Amino acid sequence: MKRKILGRASFALIVAGLLATALPADAADAGTNGAGSTGEKAAPDRFYGSVSKVDTNKNTFTVGEQMFVVTAETQITKKDGEKGSLADAVVGEPARGTYTKKSDGTLNVTKVRFGKKANSKAGGSGKSGGKKKSEPSGGAESKQP
Repeated sequence: MKRKILGRASFALIVAGLLATALPADAADAGTNGAGSTGEKAAPDRFYGSVSKVDTNKNTFTVGEQMFVVTAETQITKKDGEKGSLADAVVGEPARGTYTKKSDGTLNVTKVRFGKKANSKAGGSGKSGGKKKSEPSGGAESKQP
């Protein structure tokens, strides 16, 4: 009986020691990640929504309540995947991308794609293609007999 208790106590101490050793390492990593998190704040944030306003004179477009500024470094893509420009932004069409926020509150776009992805319809066809395969077999059986 004493051996069982000692065995369990030893096991518990070993596990506790391993956890105690692992926690400070994680805490050190968290500190590093914390510094990385500061870097992540400088990393672009994402946006998605319908374009509600386009101003080519000011190089801006609005999605929701946010006005985004297109800069010389902004990478713009059209819905077909080709390189685009701010002129490709259409009110009511979706826009998605990334931006960075400057200290003055300006939202500078780093990347943006205007319009729905051309490939998104292909995914829908694939789903209905599966349905079409099952429907003709059922339909062919009901028509032939």
